[in-house]
Amino acid sequence: MRRKVILYVTKAVLTYIIVLFTSFTIVFFFLRLIPGDPVTRFVSLMMRRFGYEAAPETYTATVEEFKRVFGLDKDIFTQYLCFLRELLRFNLGPSFLNFPTPSQVLIVRALPWSIGLLGMATVLAWIIGVIAGTLVAWVRGTKLDHVLFTIALCMSQIPYYLMALFLVLGLAYTFAVFPARGAYSPTLSPRLDLQFILSLIRHGTLPALSLILVSAFGWLISTRSVAITIIGEDYLRLARAKGLKRMRILSRYVLRNALLPQVTGLAMSLGFIVNGFYLVEWIFSYPGVGTLLALALGVLDYNTIQGIILLSMFTVLTANLLMDLLYPLVDPRCLHEV
Repeated sequence: MRRKVILYVTKAVLTYIIVLFTSFTIVFFFLRLIPGDPVTRFVSLMMRRFGYEAAPETYTATVEEFKRVFGLDKDIFTQYLCFLRELLRFNLGPSFLNFPTPSQVLIVRALPWSIGLLGMATVLAWIIGVIAGTLVAWVRGTKLDHVLFTIALCMSQIPYYLMALFLVLGLAYTFAVFPARGAYSPTLSPRLDLQFILSLIRHGTLPALSLILVSAFGWLISTRSVAITIIGEDYLRLARAKGLKRMRILSRYVLRNALLPQVTGLAMSLGFIVNGFYLVEWIFSYPGVGTLLALALGVLDYNTIQGIILLSMFTVLTANLLMDLLYPLVDPRCLHEV
């Protein structure tokens, strides 16, 4: 048994390393295939910003110097080896967006905004969806069940960014209930006081609702399916025969047993929160990783784009690895397949 566990863990970790390394390699070479010279664009932008006009010889020399600074003066394979070496040092190189600030610094600044907003929205959507799914399963076959299930099927298929557009058009521009842009009021500075916190909540409501309104219905569907199976079990019939109260049966028998697969799903979704929300952050100009990626794509900032995509891949693959390592605790039979 111990040997099977070691083989299972080794296989999972090796697969993780190989896929991660392959993903990093594909991202690096794919970005270099995008048409355009980011250094020329960067130098032209800087000259326009400062109102400076250079002679052709000076302009060419400046471009070549910045290519050396960004490590783009070498052949692509040498660049790749340098990229891997610097990646092991957690150094992505200077950013075109905010030169000479390193790209990892920009990502680290934006990451808490994304994790805070999306993490909270994901957990709230999960709680609402699991509770609602359990209640809907209890009234299965009724008109209420059919109506809610139909609505859930439709709502769960709406992309996050499309829901964000509906919300910003309706609640921000038409009725002006919530602000359409930013993470907090421009008249405030980040600090721990009630005014700033309330502004933070008000600005984060629409981006959070974009995820909650879609994800909660998805959790409702999956929880309903699991709960219906549980409700048909013999021990539930026995609980009813004993005269236990409905809420006690729902909370202690149905909900508790339906939670295990949903907790696994929550862990997986937390690994994806950095990925599926990029466009929503950009729509609301929220200062998270999604907005940073949009700005980096605008100037073809190789280092920042690479860093964000690698972060996305790392979170998804790491979440998958953790699920693979924890799965034998739930179902030991998977060890026999090694």
